[in-house]
Amino acid sequence: MAPSPGPLMTVRTAVILLLAFIIGLLAGGMSYLVDPSVPAAVLVGGGAAGSALLLFHSVIEP
Repeated sequence: MAPSPGPLMTVRTAVILLLAFIIGLLAGGMSYLVDPSVPAAVLVGGGAAGSALLLFHSVIEP
């Protein structure tokens, strides 16, 4: 019988993804409040989420 594999993702990965998602949601929401354009808000939120992902990956140590 093969040993059971480890968890799908670590707690660190889950926290980093959650923080990036929240940052992207807030940035997109604020962008939509300034200029009610959904495509622009999605682009702003996606850019902010990607940048936050890189930031939190480098700041939160394994």
